[in-house]
Amino acid sequence: MSGPHSIQDASMTRTHPQITHTLTGDIRFHQAFHSRFLEHDRDVIVYLPPGHRKTKTKRYPVLYLQDGQNLFDGATSFVPGRDWQVDETAERLIKAGEIESLIIVGIYNTGLDRVDEYTPTPDERLKKGGHADLYGRMLIEELKPFIDSSYRTLVDRENTGLGGSSLGGLVSLYLGLKHSYVFSKLAIMSPSAWWDHRMIIHEVESLAVKPELRIWLDIGTAEGEAVNALPPLRDAFLDKGWKLDEDLKYFEAPNAVHDEGAWAERVDPVLRFLFPKTKPTKRRWLGRFR
Repeated sequence: MSGPHSIQDASMTRTHPQITHTLTGDIRFHQAFHSRFLEHDRDVIVYLPPGHRKTKTKRYPVLYLQDGQNLFDGATSFVPGRDWQVDETAERLIKAGEIESLIIVGIYNTGLDRVDEYTPTPDERLKKGGHADLYGRMLIEELKPFIDSSYRTLVDRENTGLGGSSLGGLVSLYLGLKHSYVFSKLAIMSPSAWWDHRMIIHEVESLAVKPELRIWLDIGTAEGEAVNALPPLRDAFLDKGWKLDEDLKYFEAPNAVHDEGAWAERVDPVLRFLFPKTKPTKRRWLGRFR
């Protein structure tokens, strides 16, 4: 594969030199993914499920996650040595037959521009934010087509998920609600629902029609004031027709703080809820003779 988004070895990413890489499974790395909508290029990391190399025709659902440098590798994570362990968890669950085999795409943030790209509106107190729609155009119009053309994906909305934590959770929820024709599964972990006077809660409350979205929503009970915005967000979903433990899973993680280690603990139930292993349909044989 060649061109501006050609596959590079995962070791080419910027690292903490003293930290050993913790990548597990079949990992592909795309350096300096360019968008015409955003100022800065960004790296993209892709996890491929077990058996992907052997099966040449099978296609897979895809989960897109924000803050890609924090997902798979302790050598690139924000806190050195503490990543989400998404690759280890997915590998274990897939091999055990407990979730569907899936492709997971990590989209790196670009540092100081993260706040602007991950927020739907400007926050008057912080004097930042408001570029989430442009970020969404990059994701939907450029990155998803690139991933779909580069890997054996199931391209329809029923097999496409989006997620993230903190501001990454905020932008994932905002884009998921706005573009439910693209996404059907959302992993919203410790979202910054406080942003701009809780604008995301007002977004849910203003929905004219409930989109068909399966949503995981969580928070750690030791995340300070951020915890207070989550019950109202949950209740807004319930008022619009989501049902707990059916298409909405709400979880308050006891004593969990706002960091990669806490989110790593919740990757397992997130994947189980959004990508449960579906049992083959048993067809009853109806022969000519009964």
